[in-house]
Amino acid sequence: MNFAAKSIKAPFVEGLEELSDERLVATLREVGTLGQIDSLNWAEYPYAPAVSCRIAHRDTAVAIMFEVRESTVKATTLDSNGPVWEDSCVEFFVANPKGEGYFNFEINCIGTALAAFRRSRSDAEHFSEEKIAKVRRFGSLPHATIDINEEGQSWWLVEVVPFELLGLEEAPDHIKANFYKCGDKCAQMHFLSWSPIALPQPNFHCPEFFGRVELARD
Repeated sequence: MNFAAKSIKAPFVEGLEELSDERLVATLREVGTLGQIDSLNWAEYPYAPAVSCRIAHRDTAVAIMFEVRESTVKATTLDSNGPVWEDSCVEFFVANPKGEGYFNFEINCIGTALAAFRRSRSDAEHFSEEKIAKVRRFGSLPHATIDINEEGQSWWLVEVVPFELLGLEEAPDHIKANFYKCGDKCAQMHFLSWSPIALPQPNFHCPEFFGRVELARD
């Protein structure tokens, strides 16, 4: 497998944060750069839902839309900073633009979020409820427990992460990041990444394998 880190360009969208939910979805589908979360890094977990992400930004925030097709959909975590990774979950990890460490934003299919600044997988400072509330998120499923074991399930989710949560006053020219899809307690456990990971066991907490997201202004 080729483990070269990927790169993607996030186009600039004026007024992105002020768009209605409906208009933001339409804009991301129209101009957001499409990436595929399809790296199967561990042979013992061969199940691969169809997962894509679209990304765009403005000076103050980055917006990501995940679109998922999978055989089952499950979510039981309703409280912030709970074990969302056990559910049908999408994740955005981004390196600290100002130094060591990284941020992880994990959101299950019903919009429950976990967010933290980390120095490592086990050394984390979780965001407060007030801080998590600054991550705008909405999707195709209501915020309620769900467990559907029927083939052909589809859902989407949008998150908008202000750069202030990364310690920035405005957008840099690029960020180092990775995008993931997982489901540790789903009927078919799975671990997919956008940029490949060369580690022997499933582990998303590996900034050395993050790809590059260009925050273009043209």
